[in-house]
Amino acid sequence: MKVNKIIAFRLMLSMMLIMAFASCSNKKSSSKNSSSATGWNVDSKKALANNKQEAGPGLVFVEGGTFTMGKVEDDVMHDWNNTPTQQHVQSFYMDETEVTNSMYLEYLNWLKKVFPPTEENYKNIYEGASPDTLVWRDRLGYNETMTNNYLRHPSYSNYPVVGVNWIQAVEFSKWRTERVNEALLEKNGFLKKNAKTNDVTAESNFDTETYLNSPTLAYGGNADIVIAGGKNAKKNKNTKVATKDPKNNKVIVTQPSYATRSSGIVLPEYRLPTEAEWEYAAAADVGQREYNIYKGQKKYPWSGSYTRSGKRQTQGDQLANFKQGNGDYGGIAGWSDDGADITNAVKSYPANDFGLYDMAGNVAEWVMDVYRPIVDNEANDFNYFRGNQYTKNKIGKDGKIEVVTKDNIKYETLSNGRIIARNFPGQIVQVPVDDKETYLRQNFDKSDNTNYRDGDIQSSKYFNFADSENDNKGVKDERTMYNSPIHPNVTTDSLGNMVRKYDKSNKRTTLINNNVRVYKGGSWRDRAYWLNPAQRRYFPQDMATDYIGFRCAMSKVGPKFEKRKSARN
Repeated sequence: MKVNKIIAFRLMLSMMLIMAFASCSNKKSSSKNSSSATGWNVDSKKALANNKQEAGPGLVFVEGGTFTMGKVEDDVMHDWNNTPTQQHVQSFYMDETEVTNSMYLEYLNWLKKVFPPTEENYKNIYEGASPDTLVWRDRLGYNETMTNNYLRHPSYSNYPVVGVNWIQAVEFSKWRTERVNEALLEKNGFLKKNAKTNDVTAESNFDTETYLNSPTLAYGGNADIVIAGGKNAKKNKNTKVATKDPKNNKVIVTQPSYATRSSGIVLPEYRLPTEAEWEYAAAADVGQREYNIYKGQKKYPWSGSYTRSGKRQTQGDQLANFKQGNGDYGGIAGWSDDGADITNAVKSYPANDFGLYDMAGNVAEWVMDVYRPIVDNEANDFNYFRGNQYTKNKIGKDGKIEVVTKDNIKYETLSNGRIIARNFPGQIVQVPVDDKETYLRQNFDKSDNTNYRDGDIQSSKYFNFADSENDNKGVKDERTMYNSPIHPNVTTDSLGNMVRKYDKSNKRTTLINNNVRVYKGGSWRDRAYWLNPAQRRYFPQDMATDYIGFRCAMSKVGPKFEKRKSARN
């Protein structure tokens, strides 16, 4: 009995010693905010740093990896622009569905409220962003029902938006970035609650980059909206900020502070996916993965070589919305039909292995890339993209960033005469990078890199590098590889009538130029051949159709994966 008491005492003593050591280690770990470089305490009571990126609204995580880009089973078009290349794509986020009519109408309604079309300065903003509903018209077809109803009728609210050109898709993505980050900053107390709806005007508007570079210029410099210190912060008369320490309820007075990129609150921008990202996400080879290899190659975003489901519960159902044959846009009415004659509501067909819907069929989709017949993996095989045009913030004479006002909004007149706004009041004016950024660099030597190694005149033996400043404009057209029509800018005469001038040259050999963009995926108008994720086509960036829509993507910062997976899957 006495022995048992001694053992129990020793066990108790051991437990107490273990707890004491644990307490000491906890105290040591409390100094984790000390700098590992200097030992200084870098803890900030007002810091709201978040080291894990949250997925933005509507986005699905796509874990990056390597894949074979451009791999198709056949090339019936004989255009030879799908040479297989091995590429690596970083992890990113992508819209679960195509951008719908209801999502795009939210954008239009915001523009109409903030930039009233009745005001002279803003009359072209709303009109320039509106989809072209006339894309539904056909010389020998009656489609006025879609022309009048497709965009705005509630029956089509969950259908993918069409009639949107590439430029409009890019501008929508920018707008979405600002609204999402505006809501996040409001949630964390850095912006006045409901200012995004109650206080926003053309002159008092939010822009993410403006806020990060100079918070006091956001919302037109309205200090009542832009709050320093975040949650639980109150301004004192001496312009300092009073913040309550949650540990001891003491009030700490500090200098004004705003959210920064290092706070982890602001998300990266919404944008169009690159061609490599889109193809990687559509193919979803992860569903074929066994350890560190892909077991076979998918023909479509789903497994198998057929467009109908082989699963017992859904056997025979069409897996996408596409054209079955001549005069057959869905099949015979009834069970075997694909459920749509034009587009269909998003999520009407099964998602692929990344959880993405309609990566084949319904509508084809714009991607960021400028089209070229070649994908040059010898120049780069990591996050491949053609179309980089680097810019920087414009600095005024006072040494501060220059912000767009209502008087210097940049409008662009497209080749068809349509006027589109390319920036809004509150945004930072952008200018091309100059030789200060490019001097003695190996990775890029000019701001516009669209034509890099693409076979154009600057890539040919005819290019005179000694006269590169003049871009060799004297070189004859027949020596250029991409000798496409050049339509002069649309102008207006003294009466306000639109004057169009067409390129009537009979020496043009191609439609490829720097203003054509890649679009991917089949549509409701396409045969099954185009459902293969590797297929690629191009279309002018300032034109729209009834079969091209888009979805947004967002780069992932930090680790490649969100959670560690098992070796097998």
